[in-house]
Amino acid sequence: MKIEASKNISKIARGVIRHFDQLGLASLSEFSPARGLRVDIITLGMLDEIWIVECKSGISDYKSDKKWQNYLGWCDRYYWAVDVNFPIKILPAGTGVIIADAYDATILKEAPINRLTAPRRKKIIKSIAQSACIRLLSHTDPKM
Repeated sequence: MKIEASKNISKIARGVIRHFDQLGLASLSEFSPARGLRVDIITLGMLDEIWIVECKSGISDYKSDKKWQNYLGWCDRYYWAVDVNFPIKILPAGTGVIIADAYDATILKEAPINRLTAPRRKKIIKSIAQSACIRLLSHTDPKM
């Protein structure tokens, strides 16, 4: 059951990242903004906004997520990404909603903006850049 949920999350994440790419937004999956936290997707949005997207495979996956509120201090906008069969009415107010499959996504409800402080924004952008560079290096030089 866990393997199937993981596959569904991967498909949802892929669709979201593809959609963001079509919008000209840069995304990174499986990113850690701080020790003990790991978000499914972090995106550099319009006007240097930081967006975090958590992908949920179903109700039990959503209900078992006890850390999502800790991510709010690391982004300007927070979204849930779910498939078309997910009961979106159970998602908390004050967050955005994205409907996705393995091939594309649609922003169903925009997330409100909660601006990060300038020092936090600088720290997170630097961390995103470092993570992206390290991942790219592992692809260009597998012995690293």
